[in-house]
Amino acid sequence: MKTDLNYIKKLIKIIDSCEITEIEIDEEGTKIRVVKSKPAQTEAPQLIQYAPPPQMQMMPMATPAAAPETAMPKAEEKAAEKAPVKENLIEVRSPIVGTFYRAPSPNADTYVQVGQKVGVGTVLCIIEAMKLMNEIESEVSGTISKILVENAQPVEYNQVLFLVKPD
Repeated sequence: MKTDLNYIKKLIKIIDSCEITEIEIDEEGTKIRVVKSKPAQTEAPQLIQYAPPPQMQMMPMATPAAAPETAMPKAEEKAAEKAPVKENLIEVRSPIVGTFYRAPSPNADTYVQVGQKVGVGTVLCIIEAMKLMNEIESEVSGTISKILVENAQPVEYNQVLFLVKPD
């Protein structure tokens, strides 16, 4: 086969017009190989823009004509909210997210009860996180004033578990 320029141009047009990227012809000792080059990327990569969620607007609420008689006066409400601070109670908080357990096993006695005196290092509860049991120890000496979480309930990071009245 004599190398014919028109023949090669036809091969190039065929390759260019279809999805074939390469063709090789071996005829009578003459090899012709045509490879389609990949086009250079001309478009810029797309940028993803973050659009913040729309702000919720507070609708003004109608104010009642008269406050109900059962409502607490504002001074009493504030005193009720600040009761733990008034009594000088120390909050024992969860250091991790997990499941709160008051005892080492379902049939065992609880670690602590309301009114019980505890010292520094006394185990107060267990928090299970990812199949690991983490003992939560008291960092203060005092008396357990209140247990704020029910057994086997999920707890959040920094959630108040116990209130302890220091000695």
